[in-house]
Amino acid sequence: MTTEQEAWLRGPIPGIPPLLMPVAHALVQVVEDAEASCRSLTIAELWSRPGGAASIGFHLKHLPGSLDRLFAYARGEALTPAQRERLHAETVEGEPEDVAPLIDGLHQAVEAALAQLAAADPEALTEPRAVGRAGLPSSVGGLLFHAAEHAQRHSGQIATTLRIVRGLGGGMERR
Repeated sequence: MTTEQEAWLRGPIPGIPPLLMPVAHALVQVVEDAEASCRSLTIAELWSRPGGAASIGFHLKHLPGSLDRLFAYARGEALTPAQRERLHAETVEGEPEDVAPLIDGLHQAVEAALAQLAAADPEALTEPRAVGRAGLPSSVGGLLFHAAEHAQRHSGQIATTLRIVRGLGGGMERR
């Protein structure tokens, strides 16, 4: 366990509107947790699928893409062909053969998300937004908060999968 406090306990992130601070804190925590969990991954661990579960590599590929897509919807944009292609590429296992570009991609996606949060108008959080080809109903705020929640979910799956892959049992650590 690290002595450093979690992102949400370190105070405001400069430039982020207070109503969106929980989103920013969650995304910063995702990057920090992924780096801590994945720092020493082997290629076998990165792409291992214990019990048929998604690999750590999948989660690291999916996180930046899902953030990009959800934040695009929050801007009121439809997905581009490149975003759709990336969605398909997230399911391709075994590439890349190193964790570093995956962590770099996560950093870039979170930096872009933080920039969008910094520029966001809190008054627009309740504006309706359509999601996906079906145009399912959401709002700017709903999409931004779901992006943070979704990223946290995958971050937790990375940590859990790593414990299984490395055969770590025992009790649960408390934060």
